[in-house]
Amino acid sequence: MSTNNGTPLSKEEIARYSRHIIIPEFNIEGQRKLKNAKVLVIGSGGLGSPLLLYLTAAGVGTIGIVDFDVVDDSNLQRQVLFTVPDVGRPKVEAAKERLQALNPFINIITYNTQLNSENALEIFKDYDVIADGTDNFPTRYLVNDASVLLGKPNVYASIFRFEGQVSVFNYTNKDGEVGPNYRDLFPEPPPAELVPNCAEGGVIGVLPGMIGTMQANEVIKVITGVGEPLAGRLFLLDAATFETRILKVRRNKNNPLNGENPTQTGLIDYVQFCDVKLPGAVAESEKKEVKEVTVHELKSLQEEGANFQLIDVRETYEYDIVNLAGELIPLKTVTDAAERIAKDKQVIIHCRSGKRSADAIRQLEALFGYDNLYNLKGGVLAYAKEIDTSLPTY
Repeated sequence: MSTNNGTPLSKEEIARYSRHIIIPEFNIEGQRKLKNAKVLVIGSGGLGSPLLLYLTAAGVGTIGIVDFDVVDDSNLQRQVLFTVPDVGRPKVEAAKERLQALNPFINIITYNTQLNSENALEIFKDYDVIADGTDNFPTRYLVNDASVLLGKPNVYASIFRFEGQVSVFNYTNKDGEVGPNYRDLFPEPPPAELVPNCAEGGVIGVLPGMIGTMQANEVIKVITGVGEPLAGRLFLLDAATFETRILKVRRNKNNPLNGENPTQTGLIDYVQFCDVKLPGAVAESEKKEVKEVTVHELKSLQEEGANFQLIDVRETYEYDIVNLAGELIPLKTVTDAAERIAKDKQVIIHCRSGKRSADAIRQLEALFGYDNLYNLKGGVLAYAKEIDTSLPTY
């Protein structure tokens, strides 16, 4: 990758980066390229934390951070960029403060906003490399497509439980050949109900550090031209067994962005695009509204000793962390266990946040004609926040 490397290093910077500079293949030329490069990091969470720390320490001259979230207690198990005093602060604000303290010679630009199809191209256009540290499919496709449309290399990584992936998409090699992108690997998203997020499926805390530092390494290789980036290759790691694989990724002639007959020339509504469902299911935007009760209404029913049934549709391991003493019927088994669900009294169904329980209600109403089911608005999280603050959350 070619970057403007005309700005020289100061005496202080030469001393700081001396361990880079004395590497023969890297030398002062590589460090100048880092100093003059602009990298945009999407997300400052699990992957973004080590990625930002190491890019900052390495001396990337300008780093942009896109994130609209705030620091939460549950982040600290893996998001090593933040500390306890940061809880409740905007992530970009806390990240910039930490990174500037680590390296005052670089420039940090923050975007405390949600990336969308209206602002992505404008934000991306001034950067040399895009680094995708997101954890959801709509943003992942958005990052990929904006990178392809603007001709930017996209250094990709993802994590789930014990598994991680790293690749470099849309990379132009020394011969001017453009490598594959995310749409060549995954043309369309999987059904939404088959893809739990990290809050539901979990992630071992050290994995983002392992994968995020690999991602930072790929960014550095792309900028400096040292080594062989993972273009056309997908690196897979299973941290539980420490087995690794590298899969070949090839260009797809039917890619809608840059295949033989491109059909997409701009960004699209990625939430709608990624809301692909199994045959016979309905899209998120078309789902029927379900009846709800608040956690305060549930508490009143409990105190009155009312005759109602409380059902928890989370997984067993979640129930063991915290529960409201409801009957456990995991979502994947709820239709098979319909005979355990009453039809002659009020039934309140809950999960962690209210999404899975709403899905359970829709399934039961469609298949068995229930009309007495109520979703607990906000789920366990709302109950722990508003009713019983002694309950743990996850």
